[in-house]
Amino acid sequence: MAPRNSLLPGAARVTAPPAPEALAWRSPVNHPSTDDRFDIDGDTLHEECGVFGILGHGDAAALTALGLHALQHRGQEAAGIASFDGRQFYQEKHMGLVGDHYTDPAVLAKLPGAMAIGHTRYSTTGEVALRNVQPLFAELEDGGIAIAHNGNFTNGLTLRRQIIATGAICQSTSDTEVVLHLIARSRHASTTDRFIDAIRQMEGGYAMLAMTRTKLIAARDPVGIRPLVMGELDGKPIFCSETCALDMIGARYIRDVENGEVIICEIQPDGSISVEERKPARKVPERPCLFEYVYFARPDSIVAGRSVYSARKHMGINLAKEAPVEADVVVPVPDGGTPAAIGYAQQSGIPFELGIIRNHYVGRTFIEPTQSIRAFGVKLKHSANRAEIAGKRVVLIDDSIVRGTTSVKIVQMMRDAGATEVHIRVASPMIHYSDYYGIDTPDPEKLLANQHADLASMCRFIGADSLAFLSIDGLYDAVGGEKRNPAAPQFTDHYFTGDYPTQLTDHNGHTKNEPKKLSLLKEAG
Repeated sequence: MAPRNSLLPGAARVTAPPAPEALAWRSPVNHPSTDDRFDIDGDTLHEECGVFGILGHGDAAALTALGLHALQHRGQEAAGIASFDGRQFYQEKHMGLVGDHYTDPAVLAKLPGAMAIGHTRYSTTGEVALRNVQPLFAELEDGGIAIAHNGNFTNGLTLRRQIIATGAICQSTSDTEVVLHLIARSRHASTTDRFIDAIRQMEGGYAMLAMTRTKLIAARDPVGIRPLVMGELDGKPIFCSETCALDMIGARYIRDVENGEVIICEIQPDGSISVEERKPARKVPERPCLFEYVYFARPDSIVAGRSVYSARKHMGINLAKEAPVEADVVVPVPDGGTPAAIGYAQQSGIPFELGIIRNHYVGRTFIEPTQSIRAFGVKLKHSANRAEIAGKRVVLIDDSIVRGTTSVKIVQMMRDAGATEVHIRVASPMIHYSDYYGIDTPDPEKLLANQHADLASMCRFIGADSLAFLSIDGLYDAVGGEKRNPAAPQFTDHYFTGDYPTQLTDHNGHTKNEPKKLSLLKEAG
């Protein structure tokens, strides 16, 4: 195992349970009564976060806002931007969507300067509160620093307890604040070396940006779990979570930030910008997160050199090969299932139709989710296109199934619309394990795959005529063009296999005597 100050974390492997059979057919069963069936938002893998930063451009804040808008799918709880104008730092943080606040010229006017970083958030650690909205800022001995990151530190809670025990005062419940404390405590002379010293103590998956008075620093976790790309606009460097943010502002893609790499861009006294690349002494193979391709990344993004749209389409092609079925129409569960459904339809020869219409204007705060309103279930977000469903055998294509409660409602919606048969095909394997790298997953016992003895039982629970999942090799082939190498997996896939790519210090070291809450302060509003 590598020492803690190394950029190379040790590996923790967990053996997954034997995979259930690939295909199940329905037999009649009465569906159990449970309030989970009416949870509108709980049956999904929530997005992580998105980061964007630019150095040396006169419209830095406005471009950052546009970049965050392109990354809105990665987090909708809150957004923040920090800027620097050569004299002082400025910061704006707001709960809600990017467009709710940063399209206002008055807000952008409060963010002057030619350098800025921004963050759009979905909380996977820490409460939903303004104090946790990034970027986080701190005054250091040699000046201020603002940092923002996407992902999760798997030893963040352990380090937080250690620094609090030695006198640190934490103002948020975000694991990002731990990095600020480690930077402040580092004995290295330069801000860059302090930053690198701090992140070498962190374990997990992350893409991080830091902004000082003269520098924009980008860093990616040693395994490359979370994505981070470098681009340029008018000769000025940009870093962001996905290439779609570069496309939004007309910037040029340069390359991905490599796993374990730190890139330091600095404005020189003559106005030029230097770029320094620091790479780990011992580099491990990159293992990008498979769920970026399955669900998180925008379809028009390129992740680790691979088209997300093309990967999802090939997932559907492989799914049609592995789990064919006689049917009249292929229908995607929008929006994530659409590319895979196109691939399934093309491979199977079954016509593709938009049999489900999504209401894009229903947010999490649309209406108070009382029991009577929850009874509407997914109809608040999805409606059956009856003209394309009635009297037909339907193949529903979804990107993933988490708890299965939404699938129950959609299958019933199809039957109510007149479908004679409803078959579900899922363009990813069954999810058996929780994630600790920035994906908000339910506890393992709440996952559909762990609540049933076999695939036939899952199929009966959902109420479908048949159910099938894409195999792990089928997913690997769709994304990378080859089967999974069990001895050295090419991607991060622990949610399917139990093979975690880093240590899980917080999870494995947790005891019953440790406090469950990160903070005693409950923020109003």
